[in-house]
Amino acid sequence: MVGAPGGEAPQTFEVRVWAVTRVEGVTGHAYRLRWEVARRRRSKTFPTRALADSTRAELMAASRRGEAFDIVSGLPLARVRRTQGMTWWAWSLAYVDLKWPTLAPISRRSMAEALIDATLHLSASAPSRPPTAGLRQAMFAWAYNAAHRATVLPSAEVAEALRWLERSSLPLVQLEDPSAARALLNALARRQDGTPAAPTTVARKRAVIHNALELAVEHRHLDSNPIARLRWKAPRVADTFDSRSVVNPQQARALLSAVAEQGDRGRRLTAFFALMYYAALRPSEATAVVLEDLVLPKEPGWGELHLARSNAEISGRWADSGRRGSRQLKHRAQGHVRVVPLPPPLVEHLRRHIAEYNVGAGGRLFRGPQGGTVAARIYSEVWQEARSSAFTPAEQASRMARRPYDLRHTAVSTWLAAGVDSAQVAAWAGHSVAVLHRVYAHVVFGRADVARGRIEDILGE
Repeated sequence: MVGAPGGEAPQTFEVRVWAVTRVEGVTGHAYRLRWEVARRRRSKTFPTRALADSTRAELMAASRRGEAFDIVSGLPLARVRRTQGMTWWAWSLAYVDLKWPTLAPISRRSMAEALIDATLHLSASAPSRPPTAGLRQAMFAWAYNAAHRATVLPSAEVAEALRWLERSSLPLVQLEDPSAARALLNALARRQDGTPAAPTTVARKRAVIHNALELAVEHRHLDSNPIARLRWKAPRVADTFDSRSVVNPQQARALLSAVAEQGDRGRRLTAFFALMYYAALRPSEATAVVLEDLVLPKEPGWGELHLARSNAEISGRWADSGRRGSRQLKHRAQGHVRVVPLPPPLVEHLRRHIAEYNVGAGGRLFRGPQGGTVAARIYSEVWQEARSSAFTPAEQASRMARRPYDLRHTAVSTWLAAGVDSAQVAAWAGHSVAVLHRVYAHVVFGRADVARGRIEDILGE
């Protein structure tokens, strides 16, 4: 044993490392590494042999180099100094810089929201803590926006909040304590007011933090992902949609008529909503439709839509261009084209829209009176007014077509109920078949009565 300079913990060069052994547990097997530092036995269990072998190799290499080991932690002194110096705050900023170039604007914003919740939880409480709203704004508007951070100097107020976050952030290695990692996940499962967060929100935020810690392992700031080792169960996410949101054909036509009756503002959006109801488009996809995407017949009949882009509404601060723009279809590679059939009623809606409003810059079908992109706030207001006009008070209070997106659910349900093959429906809707069967399971399996009737007809009984 040797003394440590500058008041550091005691150090030693007396180290022994044993081979990795496999251990059996209740939930399966794991791999245990044992070593000895200054005659103090140490052990650590890993979920995979690769992780255990990697740590063993690191210990062996440090010992062969003649590197001193910290007696308290049992680790090479250089590693102790390195990991103790890496705070959650410092790593979260590095993580944003690593992920930013590959993420879509919406994913960038979702990443920032998850990191903000984690950072507030992993900051030490102190009387000098700035207001939480100010801390959130400093992280959302500057720290966790890599492009903004690289080009814009923070204001004095933001800079003060950032200095506090840097001083108060807890060490990243603290998350190796299972209780600390569990407390972090529990914090992610709560809203700002302390009430339970929506299951989809919890799942999204947990995925971001899990990935951040995976990269911390890759960069050798952690031995293994502490979240992956926990037996923590996230709130169950409802995979299926609420079938009470679906409307029947008569109700759908009444809603489209109610939209058209709202003057110029409504007529501009009638074909927009018709694309969701007849062709199962997402609102972000409908706003991105241009004239060249359409194949319309000369005579009344079926047409086709060749959809290649989406236009999700999000602040330009999260986009590389600094402004809102179109991108590839959801969960699809750049350049992927989805072909969707256009039934005759939808073809007529599109013809009337083009005849009355022509097209905008780049062939855009849907735009506001001033030529800009239709905002979600505007089409949501039009939709709610249409519900009030077309529905009875009881229907207005129900979940029926509460959101424009419910028209997409109605379209997919209609196709399935009509007996269209699920693989074809998935292709038209832009789903995988697995997702289609999971989300619309009650519609797919609800066709059992129809199938039984067909079997009886064939049997002649």
